[in-house]
Amino acid sequence: MGILSSILGFCGFGVGTSIGIVIGYYMFIYFEPTDVKDPVVRPLIEQDSKTLQRLLPEIPQWVKNPDYDRVDWLNKLIENMWPYLDTAICKTAKNIAKPIIAEQIPKYKIDSVEFETLTLGSLPPTFPGMKVYVTGEKELIMEPVLKWAGNPNIIIAVKAFGLKATVQVVDLQVFATPRITLKPLVPSFPCFANIYVSLLQKPHVDFGLKLLGADAMSIPGLYKFVQELIKDQVASMYLWPKTLVVPIVDASKAMKRPVGILTVKVLKATALKKKDLLGGSDPYVKLKLTEDALPSKKTTVKNKNLNPEWNEEFNITVKDPESQALEILVYDWEQVGKHDKMGMNVIPLKDLTPDEQKVMTLDLLKNMDPNDVQNKKSRGQIVVEVVYKPFKDLEAEKDIVDPNAVGKAPEGTPAGGGLLVVIVHEAQDVEGKHHTNPYVRLLFKGEDKRTKQVKKNRDPRWGEDFQFTLDEPPTNERLHVEVLSSSKMSLLHSKENLGYVIINLADVVTNRRINEKYNLIDSRNGQIQIELQWKTS
Repeated sequence: MGILSSILGFCGFGVGTSIGIVIGYYMFIYFEPTDVKDPVVRPLIEQDSKTLQRLLPEIPQWVKNPDYDRVDWLNKLIENMWPYLDTAICKTAKNIAKPIIAEQIPKYKIDSVEFETLTLGSLPPTFPGMKVYVTGEKELIMEPVLKWAGNPNIIIAVKAFGLKATVQVVDLQVFATPRITLKPLVPSFPCFANIYVSLLQKPHVDFGLKLLGADAMSIPGLYKFVQELIKDQVASMYLWPKTLVVPIVDASKAMKRPVGILTVKVLKATALKKKDLLGGSDPYVKLKLTEDALPSKKTTVKNKNLNPEWNEEFNITVKDPESQALEILVYDWEQVGKHDKMGMNVIPLKDLTPDEQKVMTLDLLKNMDPNDVQNKKSRGQIVVEVVYKPFKDLEAEKDIVDPNAVGKAPEGTPAGGGLLVVIVHEAQDVEGKHHTNPYVRLLFKGEDKRTKQVKKNRDPRWGEDFQFTLDEPPTNERLHVEVLSSSKMSLLHSKENLGYVIINLADVVTNRRINEKYNLIDSRNGQIQIELQWKTS
């Protein structure tokens, strides 16, 4: 009886279940709920910004924000170079982490923390967009959007109290917006001296953590705690304005910043040779440092004199005393035609003892070729007084730390005055009617200084600096800046004015440094970038 009831019960369950499934299917098909509405389909253009971001959260920054540029080329470049970048980045990361770990582990009584394995995996980061800033300074500022869902293998070994534990980081995801600044820009490869990296906001970091082979992040509360801890630690070190500085090259050597002042006093010349047809000469002296694009210093012309005396003093900025030399050239001035060269000589700066005044009598030579027999011919002598005054080491170091810092004026500057430095950077949209070979002319307190000429260029760059030693601050003075063009091919219009600007110097005395673009007067769209520095002793 028990067996029969069991069989009947089993059959009843099977039949009942089958009937229930069939009835439920027909009710689901033929009895639709009345409260369900058809979805409303609307074009994306009619949606507001918040709805679009909710529907399409992965819209690239270059689509959402016009300030961001599309950088597909960069993503392709990183993808192809990633195996090599992986090795280089891991090596750099170890070098950066070592001093930080060495400083922190004594606080927690840990013996050592080492990387057993460090690789970033095969999946490179991507940059959905990048913003670039133009500041007018010698720097380049970039703000890329970084997204990285990688497969790294990072194993860290921690030793403490005689025990060793390994921690493995896997499945790393990083979303961040760093600010990368390349400065100062220098005229030697790779064209920047340092990389400054900072974060504009706390990064999003997500990863898996295996401790002794087990998933430690599965412990309740640990995942959120570790994530917030990492965000806070990274933000405390690199959240803007704090930065990570990665030196690339020596800024002082790459930029060839001024390291001293060479004071040259041209005293006299003796026994010069006749160059004029009537048996005389009109000598003058040109002074110039090698490896320097600045215009030469010139003495006055001594008419009809073979033993002239000048007693004229000049200050020349020195950038590399080990390689530069002072060129001394004596010319015979001619009213028409090319000036005749009477002789020359050079003084290597490395032969001068710093801060030691020295009077030198030099034989005038035809050239500096030691094998030229014509150098044995007598051309007279020239007497000069020279002294090289290097800047203080602290000032040079300050310039390297902050390339825009204004140092002190060199020794010998008047106590109540200072040194006005004018740096002519570049001009834009300058154009003449007949020719465009621009150069800049500076007029200040009776002095006339000029940049080199740039041929056939509407956007010339000079990067030349000029110095004016003043007895008092130029509070009420003005600097006259002209952009001119000249051409020997045009007889009727050999010189043309491309625009000018008059700069009041009161602000540079107050602020110590000004770097601005000025609109040129008498120019349609022309601009010129001038940097002014006021240095006091």
